Amino acid sequence: MKLFRKQLHPQTPPLKRSGSVQYTTGIMAVILFAAMLFSPHAVFSGAEEGLLLWFQIIFPTLFPFMLISSLMLEGGGLRIIAGLFGNVLGKIFATSRNGAFAVLCGFLCGYPMGARVTADLIRSHRITKEEGGYLLSFCNNTSPVFIMNFIVWKTLGRDELMLPTIAILMGVPMLMSFPFRRYYLKGKKAFSSPEESSDPARGRLNFSVFDRCMMNSFEGIVKVGGYIIFFSILIALFEKAGSNPALTVLLPSLEVTNGILRIHQTFPGLATGYPLILGLTTFGGFCSLAQTQCMVEGTGLSVSVYFIQKLTAAGAASLLAYLYIIF
Repeated sequence: MKLFRKQLHPQTPPLKRSGSVQYTTGIMAVILFAAMLFSPHAVFSGAEEGLLLWFQIIFPTLFPFMLISSLMLEGGGLRIIAGLFGNVLGKIFATSRNGAFAVLCGFLCGYPMGARVTADLIRSHRITKEEGGYLLSFCNNTSPVFIMNFIVWKTLGRDELMLPTIAILMGVPMLMSFPFRRYYLKGKKAFSSPEESSDPARGRLNFSVFDRCMMNSFEGIVKVGGYIIFFSILIALFEKAGSNPALTVLLPSLEVTNGILRIHQTFPGLATGYPLILGLTTFGGFCSLAQTQCMVEGTGLSVSVYFIQKLTAAGAASLLAYLYIIF
């Protein structure tokens, strides 16, 4: 009888918690649906702005890198990258030879390529889950092209800020890798790649492999576009609600591109605006957080831990930017 009671009741609290979370999510969805019904113009303009941002900038910039990274993983290009950069990057970041590929993609290709490549390496058993968590903590960053074109030239309009901006936004994640690695290495000096099973099909490129890589890349880029459109609609609806101090803090953090422009308009002075812009760029915004979560789905990586790590890096970037402007 006691055994029967133990088997009957333990699942009751989780069901209650799940029901409350589901109820809260339902209320939020109903409120959002009502806001969309009463503000169709804001929904249309937000969706249009998000779609244009995705189609004109994100798709041509990100999709080729998604496709070629998938082809490199399938066709043996990873071994070439590991042979060229594995030892050097391994000594700097304590990564395995295969993990060096995620470091390069994360720092050069922009959000959310670092997360996507890390997840692909975990799924293909090229790196361990522990190394994947470490790579995600510092390899999912803004691309240098975005920093130069959008932040320095288009938004700030100051060529003299080019070097310090790149140095802070690229250097802070590198510096943060040193304290982060202690959490994941657990006393080891460096990560090692798992032994890869011999697969005769791996390393052969044909049209079926290309088709699979292309469809996976299309799926990834469409998910990224969906999140951009959704958050653009949210921004448009919040703007429709009017301006208040809470929205001044919230809106820039939703999507990094709109957020940078909004911070620059609200705080045109460098003493305040520059640290905030670099902090937001390092964090990536909640839209980037959502994109990262969809990329690492099924890998077991914790997005909540990643969120805390990005906030820590954002604070460090803001502090360095403030010190640079002041001194």
